[in-house]
Amino acid sequence: MEVDAPVPRRRGRPPKSREQSVDARELLLRAGLEVLTEKGFSISGIDEILKRAGVPKGSFYHYFASKEAFGHALIERYAGYFARKLEKHFGDESRTPLVRIQDVIADLQAGMARHQFRRGCLVGNLGQEMGGLPESFRAQLDEVFLDWQQRLARCLRAAQQAGEIPAGRDCDALAAFFWIGWEGAVLRAKLTRNPEPLRLFSRFFLAGLATP
Repeated sequence: MEVDAPVPRRRGRPPKSREQSVDARELLLRAGLEVLTEKGFSISGIDEILKRAGVPKGSFYHYFASKEAFGHALIERYAGYFARKLEKHFGDESRTPLVRIQDVIADLQAGMARHQFRRGCLVGNLGQEMGGLPESFRAQLDEVFLDWQQRLARCLRAAQQAGEIPAGRDCDALAAFFWIGWEGAVLRAKLTRNPEPLRLFSRFFLAGLATP
């Protein structure tokens, strides 16, 4: 995923070595993902992220010109991570297409359970608070959602070709419906701290695929 954004002018305290440079930036991105999947962008402060990463503030501004620039980097990082997760399953030709979709759902459910349902989806979290975010986030977030939809739609079309779902189903619409509904289920699971919203939505989605 490419994001057309100006390259920030590096300022602040530079790292002492290339190894420290890679580690410090990576630590900041990891800490940012942890914080922002738990909380909103607007209420998450740089100091909290720095404390979790164990990185001085001067190093933060060496890599990121602003919190907004940091947000763009986090979206890009999360999008890449999530795309690899999806393709690990969607690209597994040893499984039937419909089973691949079930594998994705199971993996996503397990990911939330691993963190006791405290963490949601970074892209979904940011989308919910878009009214209070920099406008520059809007197109980037929409691009990520469209990428996820396209990946799922391709697998659904493969399921059609394999005779697992009816030929007349609109795979693009089904893929859009899945991600709209899944993000709502993630929000509810995070609120209630249990997997039932995820199970309920996925059960009805999968059952609906067989409906002509």
